[in-house]
Amino acid sequence: MEYRYLGNSGFKVSEITYGNWVTHASQVENDAAIATVHKALDLGITTFDTADAYANTAAEEVLAEALKGQRRESLEIFTKVYFPIGPKGPNDHGLSRKHIMDGINGSLRRLNVDYVDLFQAHRYDHETPLEETMQAFADIVRQGKALYIGVSEWTAEQLREGHALATKLGFQLISNQPQYSALWRVIEGKVVPVSEELGISQIVWSPMAQGVLSGKYLPGQQAPAGSRATDEKSGAQFIQNFLRDETLEAVQKLKPVAEQAGLTMPQLAIAWVLQNSNVAAALVGASRPEQLEDSVKASGVTLDDDTLRAIDEALLPVAVTDPENTYSVSPKARLV
Repeated sequence: MEYRYLGNSGFKVSEITYGNWVTHASQVENDAAIATVHKALDLGITTFDTADAYANTAAEEVLAEALKGQRRESLEIFTKVYFPIGPKGPNDHGLSRKHIMDGINGSLRRLNVDYVDLFQAHRYDHETPLEETMQAFADIVRQGKALYIGVSEWTAEQLREGHALATKLGFQLISNQPQYSALWRVIEGKVVPVSEELGISQIVWSPMAQGVLSGKYLPGQQAPAGSRATDEKSGAQFIQNFLRDETLEAVQKLKPVAEQAGLTMPQLAIAWVLQNSNVAAALVGASRPEQLEDSVKASGVTLDDDTLRAIDEALLPVAVTDPENTYSVSPKARLV
């Protein structure tokens, strides 16, 4: 496993990071989830990403159980705050000072740790002054409850404003967590250039485009039984944009490209996002331990120019590249 610095900091993370978005306390039973985390540790993954909203806080508890007994200093634990949790009352969501403070305290309790390495704003909150949000994050860093602060799915302009306030308040904004894959490339136009300028890294989710880049979804055919596309609990709604026959036909063109590179299709997809120097880590999840054995082999892979060109030739005609698509991910009003 190789490591990369996160943003303009001295903090390193495993470039393959384990995320438990749609698996823990939802898609798989707890015993299987714990076994998968243990496999991740065996394979050299030390960085784990979760959020209070995953399974309405239960995913954090499962991760805590799975990491029980591990040396805390040898782990990098990330969580997030924004989306509704608990009974979803008027202050149970957003980035107000109250919800952020309640959020960090609840996450620390569920994760059974004294601090998290990275605390992230899960979206941008249009209903709370950014100054209030960033002051709360500054206070959490000073209290030692989080070592670093990051965000998720912020636009280039929001990153610039947040970074300026963080600098003024004396802490670092070091990461953004966007969706990014060879089929979803909206961060390349604006978010990545601004992030490179400011010293902010990307921790990317869905590097395999919800599994479509594995090649298992075939044009003109029903989705395989038990796949993400057929399971509402595992984010079936997120995969629909990638299931057009035109897209699936393009993905099939990658099979000989992967074979020529000596990689599986999932390895090719993960290695592709890691070629972007602004990407610090690719988030991967798994419902079975053996799935991770394949994914981690993408660590350290360098794709040559011919391979990168072949991927672009196959996928760019169907890829989403418009940077304006970033702007739709943070709702103008909070979700209730």
